[in-house]
Amino acid sequence: MSYFSFIYLGIFSLIISILSFFNIVYSYYFNLYLNLDSYIYSLFASLFFGLVFLIKKKNDLKISIYTKIITVISGYLILPLIISIPFYFSIYNISLLDSYFESISGFTSTGFTIFKNIKHLDESLILWRSSSQWIGGLYFLFSIIILLDIFDNNLKKSLTNFLSFNKSETLKQSFKIFILYFLLTVSLFFVFKIFDFRTFTSFNLAMTIISSGGFLPVNELSGILNTDIKEVIFSLTMLVSFFSIFLSYNLIFFKSKNINFFQEDIYLFFYFLFLLITFLFFFNFESNFSIILLSLTSSISNIGFSLDKSPSNLSFIFLILVIIGGSFFSTSSGIRFLKLYSLFKFSINNLISHVRPKNILVNKYNYLNISFKKDEVDKYFLSLVIFIISLLLLTSLLSISGSNLESSFKLAILTLMNTVNSSMYGLANFDFQELHFFTKYYLIIFMIIGRVELLTFLIICKKLLFKN
Repeated sequence: MSYFSFIYLGIFSLIISILSFFNIVYSYYFNLYLNLDSYIYSLFASLFFGLVFLIKKKNDLKISIYTKIITVISGYLILPLIISIPFYFSIYNISLLDSYFESISGFTSTGFTIFKNIKHLDESLILWRSSSQWIGGLYFLFSIIILLDIFDNNLKKSLTNFLSFNKSETLKQSFKIFILYFLLTVSLFFVFKIFDFRTFTSFNLAMTIISSGGFLPVNELSGILNTDIKEVIFSLTMLVSFFSIFLSYNLIFFKSKNINFFQEDIYLFFYFLFLLITFLFFFNFESNFSIILLSLTSSISNIGFSLDKSPSNLSFIFLILVIIGGSFFSTSSGIRFLKLYSLFKFSINNLISHVRPKNILVNKYNYLNISFKKDEVDKYFLSLVIFIISLLLLTSLLSISGSNLESSFKLAILTLMNTVNSSMYGLANFDFQELHFFTKYYLIIFMIIGRVELLTFLIICKKLLFKN
């Protein structure tokens, strides 16, 4: 591993140590001593690895794309090991594999859990679960910047409104992302408090929503959302992880009249508006606006929360929305709406060119002065193909492990899209603790693939197989 890799992992190890210290203070303040030792272990472990990584001797070698990929993937494997320490050393007799599964699920913002009854957990451990999502969401945003050249050059151009990709300003730009992420978390906390959510619940939900995570501080969402207004407010907050993290920055510091400043958020807004109108007119069977809104925003943001009253007969439609996902530079997963739109527009243009060969067709986003090139479209198409291959492979593995085909297919989609299982997908009572250990390994691997995409693994394989 390079100096860059050690620095990158070292910084996030130190962030974990800060969260560990916070949990220690919280446990002391509220006299929660049952799992106190476990946070002390994670504090020392994260400090040790953080300092070891940061004192690695510097070298000035150019950072290759392979180094970047290995660094990001290593983080998804190593950092959850530190996060799993409080689970393993807690009083709940959790196996090492289950502890690692829980921490991977949190760090990838998926939300699969081996705990059957959250209300029996120590509050500090509930807070730790939410913290694992929060740092995972932050890690994902940084990873997007690192691997941006692989996935989307168009996005890189648009991000120059907010970020400098000059190596000399890396620390400054990283700090900008961190501050924005932190301020959005605090804002969500105050929104929940204003609408009379419990303080502990508000804090946990803020870390969950900003990271597009799936861990709840209670067993059932209905225990929190006991009024229609709370359901509506909670639904709207989930849009924070659907739109770009820079949307709030755009709205507050809007200095340009050029509509390109908002980029894909414009498309996402009309996409959301179209979905909302369609659901209200065609799928609102029981005239319950708040339930429809919650199910819709939960799916498009890849969070996955739902109430028991959510329309389970629309599970297939909700799964499609999960696959599409939200903004590229957000904590949501999914193939991304703008990618699919680009593929559709490019395909239509190609068809028209055969019918009217003399026409000059430009692959350009409507209303935006941005064009997408064929090589970018090729990347989008490859991402779609890889997703289909990954979906079929994981569905097959889960079916072989004993799950029925329907459950395997649904769980495979949710795993790759890092979305929690819930009643709206017909998987509310899925028991992860009782899964065979091989099945847990499958899910761990594919939860990580859902965050970094199989394409990155293929690039590494190509490097190893064709060294010359």
